[in-house]
Amino acid sequence: MTTSRHVKQYQVGQLYAVAEASKNETGGGEGVEVIENEPYEKDGEKGQFTHKIYYLNSKVIMPDIIRKLAPIGSLVVHEQAWNAYPYCKTVLTNPYMKEGFIITIETWHKPDMGEQENVHGLEKSKWDKVQIVDIDIADKNSINPKDYNPEHDPAIFKSVKTGRGPLGPEWKKELADNPDCPHMCAYKLVSVEFKWFGLQTAMESTIHKLENRVFTHFHRQLFCWIDKWIDLSMDDIRRIEDETKAQLDEMRNNGEVKGLGTDEN
Repeated sequence: MTTSRHVKQYQVGQLYAVAEASKNETGGGEGVEVIENEPYEKDGEKGQFTHKIYYLNSKVIMPDIIRKLAPIGSLVVHEQAWNAYPYCKTVLTNPYMKEGFIITIETWHKPDMGEQENVHGLEKSKWDKVQIVDIDIADKNSINPKDYNPEHDPAIFKSVKTGRGPLGPEWKKELADNPDCPHMCAYKLVSVEFKWFGLQTAMESTIHKLENRVFTHFHRQLFCWIDKWIDLSMDDIRRIEDETKAQLDEMRNNGEVKGLGTDEN
């Protein structure tokens, strides 16, 4: 499988941003713990396997209703991810709810502007139920006001190293009209199972909205951090990941709670 240069660039940027975002969400007993980060090979597929634990007492991904009903100590999410870039699969589970709480995120990274349909190859009955959400990282109105940070605003950011940005209101059309401009699209398929009597439909809808919030916030940061990652190699990324693992262990036990809060409006 061939991968375009810009899709490969995004891989480095994504991994760098994951490490940085993990630190921004960790402190005061909450945040991210990296259990495993190792290469894997299975059924001819090669990639990087990661297992993380998210301690989420006040985090956005754990809705308030779960926080109020779940026992103390159960507000953790295990994330297992198989990154066979440009395809990635992530599964989120909760030990307390077991099979009653599963979020599966499958991602294809493609060198286009998001015009492809059904990239994941779903059968028609499933595809007809898919709700398509187009994320515009330059649209300030697409984020929660409490998440806004001018340092992470693609509409005003200008990259020193690449000259990319700021992204204007018609940035997608401008890129589509100029195939020489670097671009790629991450097609994410989010499947949610929440089996809790009386809450299933409402909570599945809420979790989809929360994932949209997380995706938007993360990719705004990724774009505005480009001068920090554009010159990095994959060897640099693996070194940063190793350093970040140790830093997260220290940060969880010290400092204050930080990162995306639980305001779901």
